[in-house]
Amino acid sequence: MTTFTSSDVPSQTGRTFVITGANSGIGRVAARTLAAQGAHVVLAVRDLAKGHAAAATMAGHVETRRLDLSDLASIRAFAEGLDGPVDVLINNAGVMIPPFARTADGFELQFGTNHLGHFALTNLLLPQIRDRVVTVSSNGHKMGSIEFDDLNWEHRPYRAMPAYAQSKLANLLFTAELQRRLTEAGSPVISTAAHPGMAATNLLKPGSRKGLRNAVENAVTKLFAQSEEDGALPTLFAAVADVPGDSYAGPSGFMEGRGAPALVGRSHKAQDSDVARRLWEVSEQLTAVGFPLRSVQAGANR
Repeated sequence: MTTFTSSDVPSQTGRTFVITGANSGIGRVAARTLAAQGAHVVLAVRDLAKGHAAAATMAGHVETRRLDLSDLASIRAFAEGLDGPVDVLINNAGVMIPPFARTADGFELQFGTNHLGHFALTNLLLPQIRDRVVTVSSNGHKMGSIEFDDLNWEHRPYRAMPAYAQSKLANLLFTAELQRRLTEAGSPVISTAAHPGMAATNLLKPGSRKGLRNAVENAVTKLFAQSEEDGALPTLFAAVADVPGDSYAGPSGFMEGRGAPALVGRSHKAQDSDVARRLWEVSEQLTAVGFPLRSVQAGANR
């Protein structure tokens, strides 16, 4: 099997990448790697100071723009201010098991940021996208379920990990339904997904939490997690390799926790096309953002 490394990323001269959450973790590594290969990289970040600091460490054509995925007004402003074509959108940013909070629009923070924010951003930018959309999910999706009766945790006692798992499952269902719609519209753009395995990013760093349980988790992370550089490889693989639409890249090693990137499987729930379509429709209602491309059949019937 051919091993994909950062040195396998071909020249990206003349291509534009937008990467959310690119000021830290695997997003920063992906941005740095792509910029070094000649890409114009837009760091879409919530904190401009951190974005500028990250950009200063990168060679090549890098710019920083503010984007708060927990605020639909910010997402619209970002999309309206981004002129010209985008070759690849990498939906990388995310929050993981925070205390209960809501977005500016009243959504549960993880579902609102990880899924609805990227859902709105992708559809707003889609007319400008020329190559593909990469959405970063997680092995945590395997524990998730889409609770349509209470997507935003308005009735149930809040549980951070199930909420995170729901948002990551939503990422994969979004990837699949986006590809179905792109195909129906006759678009050459593809929708792909990736997960970093167990990567020691700022979402999961040893020593970042307290208590006995977290001490054990931190020890496991320190022992088994791969570096940010290796954790970014599945994202880069999904972004530049010759992969099919609705593919899912992740580490190929033990339990997909680490190792060279390859195409990997997903849970049965992540393959439920009916749930994917329903989630899309609900997401359109919640965000007031719809799929902007017309189907080939609809165009032919005009």
